[in-house]
Amino acid sequence: MKKLIIILVSLLAVGTVSAVNSNVGSSGAQFLKIGVGSRYQGMGEAAVATVNDVYAMYWNPAGLVEIENIAVGFTNVNWLLDIDLNYVAFAKYFEDIGVFGASATVLSMDDQEITTFEQQEGTGSYFSASSYTVGVSFARQLTNRFAFGASLKYIGERIYNEKSEAFAVDFGTLLYVGYRSLRLGMSISNMGPEMQFSGSDLTVAYDGLTGTGANSSVGAELKTTPYSLPMVFRVGMAYDVEFSPQSVLTLSGEAKHPNDNLQQGSIGAQFGFSERFFLRGGYKLNYDEEGLALGGGLSTNLSKTTKLQIDYAWQDFGRLESTQKFSVGFSF
Repeated sequence: MKKLIIILVSLLAVGTVSAVNSNVGSSGAQFLKIGVGSRYQGMGEAAVATVNDVYAMYWNPAGLVEIENIAVGFTNVNWLLDIDLNYVAFAKYFEDIGVFGASATVLSMDDQEITTFEQQEGTGSYFSASSYTVGVSFARQLTNRFAFGASLKYIGERIYNEKSEAFAVDFGTLLYVGYRSLRLGMSISNMGPEMQFSGSDLTVAYDGLTGTGANSSVGAELKTTPYSLPMVFRVGMAYDVEFSPQSVLTLSGEAKHPNDNLQQGSIGAQFGFSERFFLRGGYKLNYDEEGLALGGGLSTNLSKTTKLQIDYAWQDFGRLESTQKFSVGFSF
């Protein structure tokens, strides 16, 4: 147990180290940073070593190996400024092959009125913006202690008539070290090329000699600056403490290294009673606004073969108040 505590403290210390040269704000597709699965949100996002359901396709695809047959899940995130994020996923286990999964995420917002320099109160026309990703995943138990998973996903963003798109991959591993329930998780997310907006509104008429003579305009296209994806490396650990056959406390910790921010960390805990009622808490380390997270869940049998899981999480967001997440899942 002393070794476990030393490893956990060392791991979390890494997550709180401040880099001298950071790339804060250097990537786009920021919706990819919004976590899914209220269970893991309620644990402060210390998820890479604990995830064991369809939300593994976001946190660590290797966690899909815990699915025994069929599982589906849906999450709604009531984000900031009336922005909503919805996630839906499906996974199925195939004997002697592994677990295959598919997921989709959509970030949406209400239409906004277009303004110009001349009409700063609005033109009467509206534009919309959205971001989305669709992915497929596969995970396999390579040995009785080690699992590997990977995801391929298509990412798109749209603002009015302009859009950008790219493909990205995620990789993850899950290792049971052999000491009771102690497990280590690692994942790399959003590995892919740069994205760049293009569209009809960037096509303009250009006259390089305006004002110096009669010239015919030529067609030209404005170029936008490419932006990188928010790639992130996660490493973490989890451990279950059994107080009785019906009472289990899960402790987890995670260190995270994003390519566009300082190093960060998370700690979390879940207390489960009778594998039915759950209370959760967590804290994010070295975040600008986010800190305390709380949540709860209920798991109940709808039939002999169907189980329903309902989860809720609340996340403190500092000066931006708070966010709420709801998740519903079924396993068959």
